[in-house]
Amino acid sequence: MTKAWQPYALHILDAIAKIRRIEARGDIRCDDILYDAALRNLQTLSEATQRLPEGLKAAFGNVPWREISGFRNILVHDYLGTIDAEVVAQVIDERLHELEAAVTTMLAKA
Repeated sequence: MTKAWQPYALHILDAIAKIRRIEARGDIRCDDILYDAALRNLQTLSEATQRLPEGLKAAFGNVPWREISGFRNILVHDYLGTIDAEVVAQVIDERLHELEAAVTTMLAKA
């Protein structure tokens, strides 16, 4: 039996909404509490993308699914390494919209 993917898609959209609320409270590059909250939600949504069916993700080639998965691994395993607030802010600014649009479309077609 295949596990339903829709709860994971909704989890992604919820994490994106939380990140937007975090950004509305201030600049994650200047506030470590907001930064940590954004990181946690990025980790959550990245993990959830791994639970979406590969065939479904293939229909959205504009979304860098492998990079999202890799970003999750960096967040989880390299937390003192190469990530910083500038990189995280750039990911949020440049990538969340396309992920949100893809996941919203997936759910609409389900």
